[in-house]
Amino acid sequence: MSNVAVVYWSGTGNTAAMARKVTKGITRAGGTADTMMARDFSPTKIDTYDAFAFGCPAMGKEQLEQKQFEPMYAEVEPLLTGKKVVLFGSYSWNHGEWMNIWKKRAEDAGLNVVGTLIVKDHPGIMHSGDCVRLGELIAKA
Repeated sequence: MSNVAVVYWSGTGNTAAMARKVTKGITRAGGTADTMMARDFSPTKIDTYDAFAFGCPAMGKEQLEQKQFEPMYAEVEPLLTGKKVVLFGSYSWNHGEWMNIWKKRAEDAGLNVVGTLIVKDHPGIMHSGDCVRLGELIAKA
C-alpha cells in the first residue's frame, strides 16, 4: 500500500473536510497518510511519499488559490512526473471547470492523475463516501 501526502488549502473549511475524508479512505485501504496544509509541503518532502492527493477549491476565475497553494503546486509539479496523484476540491459557483483545467495541467506535466473529485460547498453526508473512495483509490494505485 501507498504512503500518501494529502496536501490542501482551504478557506472556508470545505476542502479541509474533504482532505480529512480522503485521509480516512487512505488508511481504510491500508495505506498511510500525512495530511498537511499547502504551506507545510515542499519539494524536499516528495521522496517521502509514493503518491499524492492535492486539494484546492475553485477561486476567482476558476483557478487555484493564488497566495499559498498555487506557488507550492507550481514548485512541486515538475518534480512529480510519473507520480500517482488525485486532485480534489470544493466550489460554490459555476460547474467546477477549474478541476478540468487543473487535471489537464497535471497530465500535461506528466503526472499520473488516477482520479479527481469536486464537491459543491461542503461534502456533507452525500459526498463523504466519494471522498473516502478517492482516498482508497490513491492508496491502492
